[in-house]
Amino acid sequence: MSKTLLKAGVTAACLLGATTASAQDAFDIDNMTDTQRAAFGEAVRDYLLENPQTIMDAVSKLEEMEAQQQIVADQSLVETHREALLDDGYSWVGGNPDGDFTIVEFMDYRCGYCRKAAPEVTELVENDGNIRLIVKEFPILGEASLESSKFAIATQIVAGDEAYGQVHDALIALEGNPSESALTRLADTFGLDGEAILAEMNSDEVKRRISETRALAQAMQISGTPSFVFGDEMVRGYAPLPAMEQIVAQARASE
Repeated sequence: MSKTLLKAGVTAACLLGATTASAQDAFDIDNMTDTQRAAFGEAVRDYLLENPQTIMDAVSKLEEMEAQQQIVADQSLVETHREALLDDGYSWVGGNPDGDFTIVEFMDYRCGYCRKAAPEVTELVENDGNIRLIVKEFPILGEASLESSKFAIATQIVAGDEAYGQVHDALIALEGNPSESALTRLADTFGLDGEAILAEMNSDEVKRRISETRALAQAMQISGTPSFVFGDEMVRGYAPLPAMEQIVAQARASE
């Protein structure tokens, strides 16, 4: 039995017990004898077997309550860490820097869902025209992820934001491992100084940015990629384009 179903069963049993208790003033659910407790358990079991929809109703209600609690908790996390999310001084900003709506994405270049989301995020930003996109380098899937992020950050330091944007898009689509030769070829593709970028990859500044972003993700209880912040709302995981469009529209309408 799943944890959700088990919790729902307990919830349904408690609700049934409370209803029974209120109907019988002489019945004290907290001070039952062993005989009463056994009879009560048997009655609850029989009721649930005869009315299985009660369990499904409890599951639905429990999931709804937990989802709402998560939304409230996430909104609090966003508010607490708003400055680090929106203005850490180094994360790349794309889209419309003066847009009326901001999306923050924690991503990993080797993450399959990040790769799936990339063209849809680009389409969302380009079609809207008034979204600011902030990218958080969050390499969590091994050495290849880390090397890719180090190269992207080093590119930004050495060659600037435009070059970072080009390299970012290329890395998200890169097949195979980001070896030194592969990264050098990638730099050559955009006319960048590959040698200087490779030398910067292990600098203290690159390490600091990755470390600070990891600390921010931990503080916000983010453990997977992609993870997004749409305005004040967190979306943990991949969301298709229509869902993202709806989130943005609803957030704007509520302002």
